[in-house]
Amino acid sequence: MKHPLHLLREYWGHEQFRPLQEDIIQSVLNGRDTVALLPTGGGKSVCFQIPALATEGICVVVSPLVALMNDQVNGLREKGIKALCLAGGISQDALTALLDNARFGNYKFLYLSPERLQQEQVQNALRKMNVNVIAVDEAHCISQWGNDFRPAYQHIKVLREMHPLIPIIALTATATPEVLTDTLAQLQLEQPQVFKSSFARNNLSYKVYPESDKRYRVSQLLKDHPGTAIVYVRNRKQTEVFSRQLQNQGFSSTFYHGGLPPKEKQQRLEAWKTTPNHVMVATNAFGMGIDFAHVRHVIHIQLPESLESYFQEAGRAGRDGKAAQAVVLYDESDKTLLKRQFVDTLPSVGDLKKLYRTLNNYFQISYGEGAFTEHDFSLVTFCQTYGLNPMVTFNGLNTLDRIGVLQLSKQFGRKSKLQFLVSSQQLLKRFEEKVAFSVVGKTILRIYGGIFDAPNAVNLELVASKSGISVDRIITTLKEMEHEDLLTLSLFETDAKITFLVPREDDRTINPFSKDITQLNEKKKQQVHAVLQYVENTTQCLQGQLLAYFGEESVQPCGNCSVCLEKTQGSIKVKTLKVTDAILALLKEGPMDSRTVSENLTFAETEVLQGLQWLLDRKKIKLNAVNQYYRTS
Repeated sequence: MKHPLHLLREYWGHEQFRPLQEDIIQSVLNGRDTVALLPTGGGKSVCFQIPALATEGICVVVSPLVALMNDQVNGLREKGIKALCLAGGISQDALTALLDNARFGNYKFLYLSPERLQQEQVQNALRKMNVNVIAVDEAHCISQWGNDFRPAYQHIKVLREMHPLIPIIALTATATPEVLTDTLAQLQLEQPQVFKSSFARNNLSYKVYPESDKRYRVSQLLKDHPGTAIVYVRNRKQTEVFSRQLQNQGFSSTFYHGGLPPKEKQQRLEAWKTTPNHVMVATNAFGMGIDFAHVRHVIHIQLPESLESYFQEAGRAGRDGKAAQAVVLYDESDKTLLKRQFVDTLPSVGDLKKLYRTLNNYFQISYGEGAFTEHDFSLVTFCQTYGLNPMVTFNGLNTLDRIGVLQLSKQFGRKSKLQFLVSSQQLLKRFEEKVAFSVVGKTILRIYGGIFDAPNAVNLELVASKSGISVDRIITTLKEMEHEDLLTLSLFETDAKITFLVPREDDRTINPFSKDITQLNEKKKQQVHAVLQYVENTTQCLQGQLLAYFGEESVQPCGNCSVCLEKTQGSIKVKTLKVTDAILALLKEGPMDSRTVSENLTFAETEVLQGLQWLLDRKKIKLNAVNQYYRTS
């Protein structure tokens, strides 16, 4: 057996391990179940890759992240190490060939998703393999109290049943004490050795600013400290709008969200990685598995739904060890929106019983039937049919997925694509000849510009509402127009698939989960409360708040966050009092946003923002509905 340090030098070119890596590796080599809690960028993959290389056999790696699996497999192959990945979209023959290669081809690593692990063919092959290590990446996904819970992760324990004497290593960069305890129990680890590195990131400066003019503030942050950046927004439309605004201001920017085709996602990711000072405006779909070290800014212009997700997203900054910042910009309306989106629309047990019955009726599933049947599903159509609140319904579907009643495959927001192939004159002439073409075609032309130049995403529900024609009739008309070579059409008529995992038994299906549902709702309320506390607490170190949330004790102030910097500068010193006095004097003229206040004073912008926060905290000023500051007396 080669020594771990020799393997590190041979394949990675490093002379020494990072903190805890060597201890973790030795634990696995000793045959112990092992848990590694390391910060983002802390070198988790080496902790299972080196033990696998040091011993005979193949390492089975379970990961929820297709992008990360592909990156790691490619990285291992570049080092001359044989590795393969059971990705989605492969044929039955290809799957059989890959599994045979894993068994007989001297491969060292087999990467697969938890969903792939549920296939009988895969399980049968795994039983016959000479497995030396079982690695569970993003292990917190197995806990239903975790922010990224994946029901399929709960089937990972089948690997323990297949290979009871093989060590399991569970890895995560995000786990509260509660989630860690549940993770250990769910994975059925036997007397595991737990290694926990501090999640403190000395190079990463956490900052929170109340801000009414977020676009201006983002541009200032990017101008003051140029570098590759991620700007997180709440929804898909905002990614496109905000990216376009940054482009108009002269920044190199693109956008990313879950509705983009896989090929386009990859193209945008590569452009972001290879273009200097490029800005990616994204939803949280630009998430786990984005392996790029040189990010200088992670900026949230809306409040994240939990500190777990925020910590992961913020942790993508500064993974190269150089100075970086994670900034939250918010206004009072963001707090209201956060509560409305994630607390006010939580489904009760009664809501879920009604939703489950309605779903079964919608798909005409008889009592006692329906297990493992798959159905195309349109959230919009379903909610319109039964007059349901879309947000409560969406959250309810997620909860039913979480407790294992059904599996929801989400592609919400995916739109059909359309491009006219003939000139506008030819098209209008055909419209004159056929009224059905005219009504649908002219409605589309009024809504979407540039549809002659390139395929445009088209919302058929919007076209239906504008034209007064049903979606089904619009689809029929568009297909007729496509048959006449007037347009190209890529139809996407549903936005999800639902697979029922148990037979229909109405209330009896939901009743066993009543306690879990109540606890999940309470957990979500606590998560939202923790986010609000984080942005409102102007006396405790921001990094300290995050570390305490994840169970670290006796945390020292970082000296680098916006709270610590304000304390260092002395928030109640003479200069600050001069700033606050000047702000109060200026606001006598009437309400103003932060940008206007800053431009009308001679102080540095950071001093003005700190002064505004100081006055807000002491209720000497308030924010109105349009995010302008005004005096309270």
